[in-house]
Amino acid sequence: MEMENRTVVFEFILSGIPNAKGHETILFISFLASYLCTLLGNLLILSAILADSRLHTPMYFFLCNLSVVDLGFASIITPKLLVSLWTNSRTISLGGCMSQVFFYHFLGSIECLLCTVMAYDRYVAICHPLRYLIIMNWKVCAILAAGTWVTSSFHATILTSLTFTLPYCGPNAVDYYFCDIFPVAMLACTDTYVIETVTFTNTGLVPMTCFFLIFLSYVRIVYSILKINSDEGRRKAASTCTSHLTVVMLFFGPCAIIYTQPQLSKVVATALQISADVVAPMLNPVIYTLRNKEVKGALRKLRGGPTTEH
Repeated sequence: MEMENRTVVFEFILSGIPNAKGHETILFISFLASYLCTLLGNLLILSAILADSRLHTPMYFFLCNLSVVDLGFASIITPKLLVSLWTNSRTISLGGCMSQVFFYHFLGSIECLLCTVMAYDRYVAICHPLRYLIIMNWKVCAILAAGTWVTSSFHATILTSLTFTLPYCGPNAVDYYFCDIFPVAMLACTDTYVIETVTFTNTGLVPMTCFFLIFLSYVRIVYSILKINSDEGRRKAASTCTSHLTVVMLFFGPCAIIYTQPQLSKVVATALQISADVVAPMLNPVIYTLRNKEVKGALRKLRGGPTTEH
């Protein structure tokens, strides 16, 4: 009985990206370019915001947090994926697998909560502009940001502990390109009902609650925007929300499909997962700079150019 309750698997074998055989080089170049763009883009955003005192506001404070999360997200899966594509080695140690599960759900939870906090920030800015700096003072911002990180650490610790206290006696082939809870738990040599129930609650109920709160915030925001008399005022108010809404859809869209449609084909599920975990962290800095004159001005200041457009 004692042997049956011990984990005897010390490494896992990842299945990799489906139908990738013969395309390893082009995939390696694509993922490497995406990873480098993600690192560069998010580091530039962080540097620009920290260097420009005009951007030391609650909105950009939370954007800094999002950039840190994106840097982490890109580094959970992509480096191991690049090694696998380059060397064709798909093994991952037990510790490496545990790290992927923990940090994936830790940072995923932070981004989910951050999107909710940023929606609340936009709600206060548009619906209560005269009291914005009173409501969203630095103490409140610090508590909200710290709360997302602390809550997410507990969330990820619980899920990871439940996953890896299960006995793994073999086989050790994970039917996915990285270690996630469901593909790993399927290999356990015991009933996984508890972990599946808890995981569904954590990865389903929590994001749905966050999405509902974001939706409520934007209902109030749209109502307030429609009451603005000038077209210019409406456009300015709407433009501050466009970037955030785009990031929300990039994050929640693929996650909703992946976790609510377990019967998705492996190819479709992998494509959606890659778009959420590799492509989205690369696009977020672009989304927040394309239509944001303040950030573009800070980036020009960072490289020594004029801070205003001519």
